[in-house]
Amino acid sequence: MEEEKIKFLELETVVLDIIKTIYDPEISVNIYDLGLIYEIKIDKNKEAWIKMTLTSPNCPEAETLPSKVHDKVKGIELINDAHVEVVFDPPWSQENISEAAKLELGLL
Repeated sequence: MEEEKIKFLELETVVLDIIKTIYDPEISVNIYDLGLIYEIKIDKNKEAWIKMTLTSPNCPEAETLPSKVHDKVKGIELINDAHVEVVFDPPWSQENISEAAKLELGLL
């Protein structure tokens, strides 16, 4: 059981690494460091469940960013399927941005 838990944690790390390759086209920061990813879970069927948000409900990338996340995560060899849910609660704020991204964006 413990070995299986470790494998799921490793798979979550792989998913996270893939998500970090997706950049907001308007800002040169990946969507994870931008604070758009709220949750990543891998179930026993090796399906990824991702909760994400957007900087605003009217974000011009509202259709493309979730699709990119879905397609890239589903493309991982060990993932059987990907489910991306866009949520706005809690709403995104600049506080969600990682320290490294804040530094890169000149917010520090």
